[in-house]
Amino acid sequence: MSPGIEIVCSACGEEALLRREPVYEGFRKTGEKRICSACGHVFASEDDVPYKEARAPSVFSDDDRPAAVAVFDADERRRVCRYCVHYVVNPFTQRCGLHDRLVEATDTCDDFARKDPPE
Repeated sequence: MSPGIEIVCSACGEEALLRREPVYEGFRKTGEKRICSACGHVFASEDDVPYKEARAPSVFSDDDRPAAVAVFDADERRRVCRYCVHYVVNPFTQRCGLHDRLVEATDTCDDFARKDPPE
């Protein structure tokens, strides 16, 4: 996680943005200067930069969050063709081996037979 670019400058005490400028020797980049945008103070290293803590506003509490909605029962959610023993997949189509018709993985039918879980 990279640090943010907002700082509280140790030289001027202002909340400012950190400006990064490349340092070159000839045509080769050798480093980077870290500069306060408010006063121009140059920080010697990355560890010397006083980054401002990122705080998200706490407008809502946990009591304001809605309760989790359970749309499907645990058994109902698994009664789709994808989990049926008759579901046949090949590179071109998905078929029901029992009814010999094209199906989608999320289709359902009354003749559902649960496939054994892989070992």
